[in-house]
Amino acid sequence: MSILAYAGATSVEAGGRLRFHLADTDGGGPVRGTVTVTDATTERVLTRARVAGATWELAVPPEWPSSLYRATFDDGTPLAGVEPQDHEAWFVVRAANPGTTAPILVSVPFATWQAYNRSGLAGHGLYYAEQPDRAARVTFDRPGGGPPPERWEEGLLRWLRATGRPVEFCSGLDLHGGERLLARYRLLVVNGHDEYWSKEQRDAVEAFVRRGGNLAIFAGNTAWWQMRLEDDGRTMVCHRDALTDPMATIDPERVTVEWSSAPVHRPENTMTGLSFRRGAGAWGEGMKVIREEAYLARFADHWVFAGTGLADGDKFGQGALGYETDAAELDWSTGVPRTTGRDGTPPSFVVLATADLRHWARWGQGGDAVMGTFRLGAGTVFNAGTINWGSALADPVVDRITRNVLDRFTADRPPQWEVIGPAADLRALAACAGFLFAVDTDGALVCREPGGQNLPWRTIGAADSVLALAAAREAAGPLPLVLYAAGADGRLLRRPPLSEPAPWTRVARLPAGTLAFALCDGGVFAVDAGDVLYHVPATALPDDPDTEAPWRELGPAGGTIALAAMNGRLYAADRTGRLVTRLPVAARAPFTPLPGEPPPADGCRTLTGYAGSLIVTAPGARLRRRSAIG
Repeated sequence: MSILAYAGATSVEAGGRLRFHLADTDGGGPVRGTVTVTDATTERVLTRARVAGATWELAVPPEWPSSLYRATFDDGTPLAGVEPQDHEAWFVVRAANPGTTAPILVSVPFATWQAYNRSGLAGHGLYYAEQPDRAARVTFDRPGGGPPPERWEEGLLRWLRATGRPVEFCSGLDLHGGERLLARYRLLVVNGHDEYWSKEQRDAVEAFVRRGGNLAIFAGNTAWWQMRLEDDGRTMVCHRDALTDPMATIDPERVTVEWSSAPVHRPENTMTGLSFRRGAGAWGEGMKVIREEAYLARFADHWVFAGTGLADGDKFGQGALGYETDAAELDWSTGVPRTTGRDGTPPSFVVLATADLRHWARWGQGGDAVMGTFRLGAGTVFNAGTINWGSALADPVVDRITRNVLDRFTADRPPQWEVIGPAADLRALAACAGFLFAVDTDGALVCREPGGQNLPWRTIGAADSVLALAAAREAAGPLPLVLYAAGADGRLLRRPPLSEPAPWTRVARLPAGTLAFALCDGGVFAVDAGDVLYHVPATALPDDPDTEAPWRELGPAGGTIALAAMNGRLYAADRTGRLVTRLPVAARAPFTPLPGEPPPADGCRTLTGYAGSLIVTAPGARLRRRSAIG
């Protein structure tokens, strides 16, 4: 095995040609030997051939599957004085017609593999990170640059093949300016240890997700360093020090430091949701601790955990954490972890699982591991928060979670409703001033924040006689931006939208028997028990709350039992739980069915709108939401 080899590119299209460059370890005489090309995801040998000379060219058959391949060169002599991986050349075969046979694109982290090539060798490796004579530029035109001995990516890649999941592969370098490639897929999978990203790569991936693509990160330490590609992509540059990077005075956003550092100031967790800054790492002898750690489920009602049988607080995924993990700054004040957003994690991030790894400080970096998901534009990101996820796929829970993510992110019509809170007995609901307010069946006024995290309801006062809640988007006449209620005595009430006790004040008289109401376009719409819709302009409400208001009858309400307003439109739930909508015109007009997936039939007895989403629940039902546009 004394032949040294590297491929002339990290990927090649099926049906294309890829040149390999060869050399003898002792530099004497021409290279002669054999090459074996193996699909690294299945260990199936695709071809064997004789090689002679300084190069060998592979004509990739069009029928070869898109996958990760290993070309192993051997001249029959022992490999001595070089790295064992130096006789292997790794490459990806891309699909000739991307996305036609698979909705999933799996990225292979060649840049990270190359970054660790020749670690500790002065002037040849980007490592070790603080070694004064480390290289700032490394070339792909050299032996090595394959996966590390731990094979962090191997577990997931082999699981994908073993489960028959239709996937196609690319090199991470193919994502550098890879907008057109990504546009052919529904899902990009980042796997294992994908630490080094170029600006062009990150721009392409973020744009893909914002346009409606999805990103599944079964990885850790993701996008920690910014790197640059030069020499037609064959040289990787990473100074790790803004003072030595000439781009600092030319184009600061391209300086090769941590993405979160000056002068780049673009934290990676704005794309990934998590960061190694809050994560943990166990290195060297400490890596054995990986086998001992597990996640704790924090939101078992979430779709990611469907079919796992887990409850909140249950352990899962022992062995999945490490050797580096990613996390976010968390607030535990309610007893349920939620992100603060102060570290760059998007406010829509939902914490699904956590692990306290502060004791890892004795082996490297103490911190946490977090698993979660969030919306980024029109797409969704899932992040497992750990490098070693793929090695734990024999765990039925890890297997099920992985399937759930891949299935949902590639579905033709993914479910639109998602659970955002545990089951509760609620009979009225409204969003106001950044809070969700509700009345439970015991007559208590409760509140919580409106995001996707499974936060508990907190009691803030009494609402014994309240039948319905509402809030206005804009103040109108005598109706300021506060929380309103319909009382059982036929009164319109209001109180400050505070998450603490506050008194109710009478505002006006409602139509007799009012059971639902909404404020929209400077007026109040109300539905009575006889299924009649009424309207009154806010400016027409009398100053005396005991004086009859000039309510105008608009016609049948279509079986409405709950009413809400959002973005200049009325939304209603009828007795069957169906959602309907109409414009807030003070005239007879029908409600029309809302496009998209209906809520569960027994899960919609009250509703509200917040930030473009409809939120519904019913006594004993979970809190759910979906986009109003479907």
